Amino acid sequence: MCARLFDRVFDRDWEPAPGRKFRDLLFWNWFLMAATFLACANARAGSRLLAWGDLKYDMSFSSPSLTGPTLAQVAAGDFHSVALQGDGTVLAWGDDQFSQTNMPGALAVNPATQIAAGNVHSLALLQDGTVLAWGPPPGQNGDYGQCLVPGGLRSVVQVAAGAAHSLALKSDGTLAAWGLNWNGQCNVPTGLSNVIAVAGGMYHTLALRSDGTVVAWGDNRQGESSVPEGLGHVIAIAAGGFHSLALRDDGTVVSWGTYGLAQCVVPAGLSNVVAIATGDFHSLALKNDGTLVAWGFDTAGQCDVPSGLTNVVAIAARGSHSIALIDQSSMVSIQPPSLSLAVSGANVVVSWPASASGFMLQQNPDLDPAHWTSVTNLISVLNGQNQVTLPASAKMFFQLIGQ
Repeated sequence: MCARLFDRVFDRDWEPAPGRKFRDLLFWNWFLMAATFLACANARAGSRLLAWGDLKYDMSFSSPSLTGPTLAQVAAGDFHSVALQGDGTVLAWGDDQFSQTNMPGALAVNPATQIAAGNVHSLALLQDGTVLAWGPPPGQNGDYGQCLVPGGLRSVVQVAAGAAHSLALKSDGTLAAWGLNWNGQCNVPTGLSNVIAVAGGMYHTLALRSDGTVVAWGDNRQGESSVPEGLGHVIAIAAGGFHSLALRDDGTVVSWGTYGLAQCVVPAGLSNVVAIATGDFHSLALKNDGTLVAWGFDTAGQCDVPSGLTNVVAIAARGSHSIALIDQSSMVSIQPPSLSLAVSGANVVVSWPASASGFMLQQNPDLDPAHWTSVTNLISVLNGQNQVTLPASAKMFFQLIGQ
């Protein structure tokens, strides 16, 4: 087990295009343990959240206190975001006028295993198979019952959120739904069974069955609940404002519904997709090479995937913004010969084979390519190893550059 020394959160804004902003949220954890640092660093060097599109409520962003080893999942609400860490801790930020980022105290004693976010509410599936929901208090503006978890709900294996309705998939393949039901989005079809995934849209709901077929109900004014005839071999689903997506086992994407904003126009030749997500009027596809494709309504830049974005392992979208969870460990460049690190009191000892000459040791606090600097501390040789002793009071990544 690796010992966690500290956690940090950084945030920065860029302007990728006039009037378009995206926010880079770097959630870091540095693990140090004698003789095993590299294995820990490579597996859990940190996770990075990159968000773009409509971020006006990020004005109220406050750096959450990280307590876990890495980020495991992210969910997007209309104007807020939720993240789940590997230790079950839940973080939330963004707009809080409906208490959607004001997490229940119960989360402190019962870790979560999965999260979801709606328009102004959030959900967490707990380790004991129960569900927590938070957002508008009863009777307050925005309250449609989406936070009133049905009594006795147990054995839940997945949660999902529509704009103002909530969904829970149980271990027996049946569903529970509650909240806004103007268009019948909470009217689970009688006899529906063998469900393995569920998704909530603006006013409609999708369910994926174990045989690879999709069932949809609720609002159908734009055809969002009209599943294409013969659709099968589906392995993932996503529900947007007035459109729906299905990912097939051959890596292709099928879309239906419309609003005249191109969110259903799947890019020609799109293939090798491993995950999908939908905002209100845009769509995202994650490919098996860690790159991302977006299409649809782009008035807030929600489809402007940052240039050079790679190493994406999970995606989320809602409203007019998109989020990518990046595996930062795969971006740590440790070139041969191999480096090793060990803790010595308040210091960290960096070493590599003395037989390897002509290599320059560099360090970087945040993996920004512009921030690599040469280590100028005295290098000693001990037992055939070059060694540099540095203070361990600040997080740092290292690499060897061949001269």
